[in-house]
Amino acid sequence: MGKSRVGEPAAEQRDRVGKRPDERGEGGDDEGRDVPRDERPDDRGEAGEEPGGRRGAAAGLTRRRAVWLAGGGAVAAGAVVATGWDELRHWWWQLPGNDLPRRAGEVDHRGAQWVAASGANYRRADRPADYPVDRVVIHVVQGSYATALRVFRNADHEAAAHYVVRKDGHIAQMVRELDVAFHAGNRGFNERSIGIEHEGFVDRPEDFTDAMYASSARLTADICRRYGFPADREHIVGHVQVPGTDHTDPGPHWDWDRYLRLVRAAGRGPGSAQKRRS
Repeated sequence: MGKSRVGEPAAEQRDRVGKRPDERGEGGDDEGRDVPRDERPDDRGEAGEEPGGRRGAAAGLTRRRAVWLAGGGAVAAGAVVATGWDELRHWWWQLPGNDLPRRAGEVDHRGAQWVAASGANYRRADRPADYPVDRVVIHVVQGSYATALRVFRNADHEAAAHYVVRKDGHIAQMVRELDVAFHAGNRGFNERSIGIEHEGFVDRPEDFTDAMYASSARLTADICRRYGFPADREHIVGHVQVPGTDHTDPGPHWDWDRYLRLVRAAGRGPGSAQKRRS
């Protein structure tokens, strides 16, 4: 989720954004200090809505029901009912007795290690039933794999990605794909996308190893296949491309041509079919 500015000297890139002492690397160094909080107001709905949209959605339905009961005409009533059902499908499962079954430690990508993010850093959902998924957002940590795991498990950080990829290709899944992770700083993108963090710094091309590219590409190919969207630059984007962001990751050294070739090759590979849920 690097917040460095392309074209600045490396030292200045790492010094632009401060970080609280409890989120610095071991030994008081500056590792990972550019893993920022997500812009939580952008991930909320109307003013006063709680994270997850529960109170806001309920309030919206209540207002619409009041309009319908007051009698706004057949056309208005029909529109209200349609809008109400559209909202209802986003939160019906949150009602008592309708919560989706979750198995502890379950992952969506075979071979990933489950490391749970703090529940404050994502919103429970039922994707793609309530929010269709058609994007992968590529991030760079601006720090180590261990730093990313630490801050995403911290409730005060208020952000997390679904996956974190280490330099040796190991993958941790921290948020279920069902759920909306706060990773992009844009509510619409959070709801429609899956976020993948990569260990390293945007100004160090050596951080993007062969093993990292290959492992991340297999993950992205798996996501594209399961949700049915193409492996292209419209649907696989960098954090820098998210509307409203001031982040620049994955930065100028991320090899997009190579990455997309690997994603497409992985998507054509034998034994690539995988069920989303067991």
